[in-house]
Amino acid sequence: MPYRWKKNVDVDETVVVIKNCLDNDPELPHWLIETIKGAMADSDPKYTKYFFQEVKKYAPSAMKVFELPK
Repeated sequence: MPYRWKKNVDVDETVVVIKNCLDNDPELPHWLIETIKGAMADSDPKYTKYFFQEVKKYAPSAMKVFELPK
């Protein structure tokens, strides 16, 4: 999984990893959360927006991990 998303398929692959992890355990591993947060910080904001759309659609239980505090 890339540390920086450069295209939508990079985000799609990240969402697949999230879904696979959640199939095995309701908690995402710390290393994965930190890697994804790094990708969110280092990537074009359009990919972060796309990431949230896809996670909400395919792995909604993970949204709480990545949403920014209000």
